[in-house]
Amino acid sequence: MKRIVIFFITAITLIIFGGTSAISSDCRRGVLDKAYCDEDLDLVADLPMDESEWVNPSTIIFTYTPVEDPAVYANIWDGFVRHMSKITGKKVVFFPVDNNAAQLEAMRSGRLHVAGFNTGSNPIAVSCAGFVPFAMMAYEDGSFGYEMEIIVHKDSEISSPSDIKGRTMAFTSPTSNSGFKAPSAILKGEFNLVADRDFTPTFSGKHDNSILGVYNGDYEIASIANSVLFRMIRRGVIKEGVIRSVYKSQTFPTTGYGHAHNLHPEVVAKVKQAFYTYKWDDNFKKEFKRADRFINIRHATHWDVIRKIDAANGIKYDCK
Repeated sequence: MKRIVIFFITAITLIIFGGTSAISSDCRRGVLDKAYCDEDLDLVADLPMDESEWVNPSTIIFTYTPVEDPAVYANIWDGFVRHMSKITGKKVVFFPVDNNAAQLEAMRSGRLHVAGFNTGSNPIAVSCAGFVPFAMMAYEDGSFGYEMEIIVHKDSEISSPSDIKGRTMAFTSPTSNSGFKAPSAILKGEFNLVADRDFTPTFSGKHDNSILGVYNGDYEIASIANSVLFRMIRRGVIKEGVIRSVYKSQTFPTTGYGHAHNLHPEVVAKVKQAFYTYKWDDNFKKEFKRADRFINIRHATHWDVIRKIDAANGIKYDCK
């Protein structure tokens, strides 16, 4: 059985975020790590009963899922960070992270207060880091999400995922839904193709790396989130028409935004208010095209399909 292991991050990030999670007292916790309780079994960590464990920081640390170059997002989120600061009455700092492991460990260590975790790492963050998601970007009609696409260069002879047998396929990271978990389940279920048996997997680290790899001819085939592909085309990073899709999945939930389970409830209320009242500025309108609002979500409902994909892949959240 495969295991998703939460690796400790680099020494410098440990210095910044330091600390470890304590073991929670005996309680119902369902699928959560022993550091958290879930008495109502809603699949997310409860606020600690002991008020001394509640965190009321003078500075709120916020980060966004590292699907692309993290430096790109500091400017994009600037207006939102200022809005959250105004609503909460606190200083808010956007802290860019390079990978999912760094983001997960930052929240697990208690040094990250508000975050957006991508689709695949969301249930891991919930189970292993005490992440409590409450919002997701959506469109005017209330719809939301993205699709996983398997892409090739326009000149490739590959016309279907079945053609990857005997080849090398690029994934992003083991925690990514569209970059690894969903395509693995689909390739096995629909095409009877299994990594290391029928084809060689390689990991690029990020969606933009996989996209650029196919675009430049470094990768024959890759699985990616099409929302990242569309943004790269809009920014002019790549030209439209050079990349061709050979498979498109059902729609999946996109990045889930939430807070640390022990964040003071008064702060949580204001953080939620900041998300639900934010008016898209020009940066947001350009970056997150079509989306124009944050909607309320429930992890148990909106991430049900993702947990089923994990189960189909034999993935267990091993919070070490």
